[in-house]
Amino acid sequence: MTPTKTSLLFESCQAAIGYRFRNLDLLKSALTHTSGANSRAASNERLEFLGDSVLALVTCELLFHHYPNYDEGDMTKVKSSVVSRKTCAKFSQELGLGAYLIVGKGVMDQGDIPSNMLANVFESLVAAIHIDGGWDVAKTFVTRFVEPEMKLVADDAINNNAKSALQQVAQREYGGTPRYYLLDEQGPDHDKCFKVSAEVNDHYFHAAWGRTKKEAELRAAMNALADIAGDPTPYPSN
Repeated sequence: MTPTKTSLLFESCQAAIGYRFRNLDLLKSALTHTSGANSRAASNERLEFLGDSVLALVTCELLFHHYPNYDEGDMTKVKSSVVSRKTCAKFSQELGLGAYLIVGKGVMDQGDIPSNMLANVFESLVAAIHIDGGWDVAKTFVTRFVEPEMKLVADDAINNNAKSALQQVAQREYGGTPRYYLLDEQGPDHDKCFKVSAEVNDHYFHAAWGRTKKEAELRAAMNALADIAGDPTPYPSN
């Protein structure tokens, strides 16, 4: 790659990630896969090791402060999902990092960048930003991605717990198992909404709308729990 092409690559990458490096050698190392490096020491492997720890620590700190009612087990479950290889690859795709990876010809000939390489380059980039800009800068960068993902995982866990809780309550109060019925669906195929009601032994609870059938069922379960407890319906369908 010529110096001009390299400079343009680095400029475009920095614009995409929203951070400018003082030491461009760190950015180059973060983007260099072993297949495109002159030696293993020149690749992003060492940065990946550090970035994994920085990512985990930021996530743990956010969990600790945002979810004071979570015990160690709850926090561990959310953290494991948020810093997983699959999630890191997703973050990498959001930034378009695959386009900036420096790889060998053999990898280029394969076509799409493997997800494990995308995960690696995100972790490497986190480490490079940490070394170049310090903890606060790295934390701000990581938080941009981790915080929304953490909320999704935590909310999904809460909702799934609602279905389990309804099953226990239904067996205790009604001697039956909850079933979920699709009552209505609206919208075009690419943007549908679904209306679902939970039922136990012919007792139908307040229905709920959701963007997917799963979401509608989870909300219907939360409505049912609220109905049984005599609380206001959290997801009214009207």
